[in-house]
Amino acid sequence: MATDYGYDSGLGFPETVRRHRVPAGLRAPFEGRTWREFGYVLLSLPISIVMFAYAVTMISLGAGLLVTFLGIPVFAAGLAGCRGLGALERARARGLLGLEVGDPEPIRMRKSGFMAWMGAVLKSGTSWRTLLYSVLHLPWATFSFVVAVNFWVYGWALLTYPLWFWVFPAYVGQDGLQLYGDQTHHIYLDNPFEIGVTALVGLLFTLATPWIVRALTMVDRVMVHGLLGPTRLTARVVELESDRGVVVDTAAADLRRIERDLHDGAQARLVALAMDLGLAKEKLTEDPAAAARMVDEAHGEVKTALQELRDLARGIHPAVLTDRGLDAALSAVASRCTVPVQVEVDLPARPAPAIEGIAYFTVSELLQNISKHSRATFAAVDVWRVENRLLLQVVDNGVGGADVSSGSGLAGLAERLDAVDGILVVDSPVGGPTRVTAELPWRGERV
Repeated sequence: MATDYGYDSGLGFPETVRRHRVPAGLRAPFEGRTWREFGYVLLSLPISIVMFAYAVTMISLGAGLLVTFLGIPVFAAGLAGCRGLGALERARARGLLGLEVGDPEPIRMRKSGFMAWMGAVLKSGTSWRTLLYSVLHLPWATFSFVVAVNFWVYGWALLTYPLWFWVFPAYVGQDGLQLYGDQTHHIYLDNPFEIGVTALVGLLFTLATPWIVRALTMVDRVMVHGLLGPTRLTARVVELESDRGVVVDTAAADLRRIERDLHDGAQARLVALAMDLGLAKEKLTEDPAAAARMVDEAHGEVKTALQELRDLARGIHPAVLTDRGLDAALSAVASRCTVPVQVEVDLPARPAPAIEGIAYFTVSELLQNISKHSRATFAAVDVWRVENRLLLQVVDNGVGGADVSSGSGLAGLAERLDAVDGILVVDSPVGGPTRVTAELPWRGERV
């Protein structure tokens, strides 16, 4: 096993990268993943028999009792049991296959009570999908069990044949493993060449078995994900709920930042200004020259406070963005960057104000990062539209090493974009250059 040393992005500490000298095809029979997948296939058959028997029994019993009221509760109990077995299958897939599948939509009852629960179970699509899984998985589990076990057993048996072929002449009374035989002819694998060829065939079977098992479990992954996991609609609802939480948290953080900037900046200066003007008023008759100096200083404080208020308003939503759009607003941001920035905006029309604001904020934050951390001498901003997506790209020739996963401001930008179905992609190798691409949904400005 060889060891290379690189550098962890953004940290500068050496990072160990291991490369196996043994090819993946030769490692596969001994890897833990292969044995876990084989164990999954072995367990699938008995578990599928139980699930199939339970599902068929309960549904048949419920169908037979539909002429009475008891059929509906039996149906509901059968579906609830299938849901429980589906939870077991999801846990088994997570543990042995490493399949990260979310839990499906829970049973939602508008009222309390047994009747409401029974109706919710019967109406739930998850219940019927788990029933379908319980019925369909048995044939596939049987097929995959037979294929995997046969390949596994025959592969290892033939591979180790040189070690145990002596059993046949010693205990069975024949020269070796019988390849063919009838009433007059018998062919045994008993000479060194035939034993070697047998072991070679076993080696091929042994090396192929992990990939065959992996292919079989891929079908299981599809079935578990498609029938036992959440539907696309449910997953989308969960994603939107998460995005709503991110938007609320971001808005709250922005409000706290604005309050802090007002309290520590402009508000403090205005309080000091009021005190200075009060002192100047008292000295106006006694010492006009000192009062004039104090008024002059207060005038400077007013200018500084006004500048801070402008900067704060610009950080929230600059007037130039509202009046003239992204091109002018981004050019204004670029002019305040510490490195030369080339801005190119190619849009057929203005996007919706919300998308325009997020695009402005994204570029502004990226240019601030360039000013503070990149040590770049040049940067470029490109904005264009492709079908129903708005694309932003910020490039600099700095030192690189930017990483979204390090919990920096880039992670906050990625969350903000994700809240509106946007994407942030960072390509920043150590040594540079850095290329950050943001993608936002295009929504036109409402007239």
